[in-house]
Amino acid sequence: MTSTGMQAVLTNGDGLAYAQRELIADLALRSALPLAVFTREALTPGALLSYGSDSLEICRRTATYVDKILKGARPNDIPVERATKFEFLLNLRTAKALGLELPPSLLARADEVIE
Repeated sequence: MTSTGMQAVLTNGDGLAYAQRELIADLALRSALPLAVFTREALTPGALLSYGSDSLEICRRTATYVDKILKGARPNDIPVERATKFEFLLNLRTAKALGLELPPSLLARADEVIE
């Protein structure tokens, strides 16, 4: 990654990137590259920041869909919903490992700062 001049890494939110989140975080850290991800679960292995929909909220909404279907609703009659709650998370442990000092204004904007 560094030989091509990359200065940071951004993964997409697909299943492969999620399944390999620990490997991706390890490679990014070993290459001293900040990593941005889309879920809380992908942040904790070593990403610097995450911005994406709240996974727990999506699970709650999914349960509502399952409940409607089990009560007889036809899936194609249920409207599709977009995520409405998003999280901005920062990982101070990773920032320290990368030698980055995050500005107080950025820390203040985060929904959660993981230390």
